[in-house]
Amino acid sequence: MEELLRVTGAQPKGVKRGEIVVGKVTEASGRTVYVDIGGKAEAVVSEQEWELNKDYLKSLKVGDEVTGMVVVAESDAGQVVISMRRAAAESKWKKFEEAMTSGEILTARGREATKGGMLVEVDGVIGFIPGSQLSAKYEGDMSVLAGQDVQVKVIEVDREQNRLVFSERAVSEAEEIEKRKKMLEAVKMGGDYEGTVVGIVPFGAFVEINIKKEKIEGLVHVSEISWEKVDDVTKFLKEGDKVTVQVIGVDEENGKLALSMKRLTDDPWTGLARKYAVDSKHKGTVVKIAPYGVLVRLDKGIEGLIHASKMPAGMAFAEGQEVEVFVESVDLEKRRLSLGVVLTEKPVGYK
Repeated sequence: MEELLRVTGAQPKGVKRGEIVVGKVTEASGRTVYVDIGGKAEAVVSEQEWELNKDYLKSLKVGDEVTGMVVVAESDAGQVVISMRRAAAESKWKKFEEAMTSGEILTARGREATKGGMLVEVDGVIGFIPGSQLSAKYEGDMSVLAGQDVQVKVIEVDREQNRLVFSERAVSEAEEIEKRKKMLEAVKMGGDYEGTVVGIVPFGAFVEINIKKEKIEGLVHVSEISWEKVDDVTKFLKEGDKVTVQVIGVDEENGKLALSMKRLTDDPWTGLARKYAVDSKHKGTVVKIAPYGVLVRLDKGIEGLIHASKMPAGMAFAEGQEVEVFVESVDLEKRRLSLGVVLTEKPVGYK
């Protein structure tokens, strides 16, 4: 080495603890890895790292370029000792990115059930399986996965946010998901289908339709049932009802179908400004009494508000009562009608 330095005139590069160095592997055998970083002597990878990163270290070959951090500038043996923990971590993230692209199946060990899913460990890295990405058999109690190995696929990798997301369903229900995807590919966006209500939930109704002689469920969200405000789904639908729905969303990746019933009819707010011009008078029915005012239904899907500050003194209202109102203002963008009461006699206290 000294003769080489004398001939070439090169000076050995000094390093400091904590410095990031780049070099090439000169020897990788057993538990020993040497790296040429241009110093007086070759750097050696810390022995303490073998158990933590042995898969990465065992994969190294002579000539591979690696990055490490100096943990000892000069040992008793005159060597630089480096850590390759960062390089190993980078290698793992790259492995997860490649697995996501290729669809490779990995083995995850369940760690802990959380509110939204399951924490798991894959190759020493902690990741997350959302509840929606676990098969039906784990719906009742995800905690049974703690300490157990499950097969998963990577569905999201974000190094900057240290976010790693897996799907167990993508493996255990792969055949069913693939079948559903093919069915969804046959669904016509904006198409109308006959279906049957198979489930009622507070946020909408599940409707079953036929696609290529196969049955598939979709959700009619509460906001897509009617142009009227729907506070209680059961007042509009019940299980077994035959309905016509329109497809408004297809999520092939997650196998979800979004449906609408109201879009099969004209939007009552279209052309509303002409029918409900400012100062025009109309008859309606009180449908709700609230601290902020009284809601009056003028037509199907059309409601207006008599604000509390605009209610005549001494006038009482009751749900179901017919009232005559006039239009104070129209806000088509926010779908709001402000109403006033048409007085047929002088208010109490009027002089």
